[in-house]
Amino acid sequence: MVEQKTQKQELRDQLGPFLTPLSLRGIPVWLVYLAGLFGLIYILNPTAGVLELLPDNLPFVGNLDEGAAFALLWYGLVELFEGKRIRG
Repeated sequence: MVEQKTQKQELRDQLGPFLTPLSLRGIPVWLVYLAGLFGLIYILNPTAGVLELLPDNLPFVGNLDEGAAFALLWYGLVELFEGKRIRG
């Protein structure tokens, strides 16, 4: 049982930067939420023409904008759940 706890702690230590709210790094909470909302809108954009920053048919770089949008959405969700838990 102790070995599982250390493995979980090791995994949490490795994933720390992805699980730490950006507000603990000095970024205002409202800005993190706004960026997360922008990421959500960008991902849910069904037409892929209004907000498309990089065309998807460009090799290797075509999906970087979607990756960045998912990262913004991820950190918005981390702020929502983890930040609220940490701030109390």
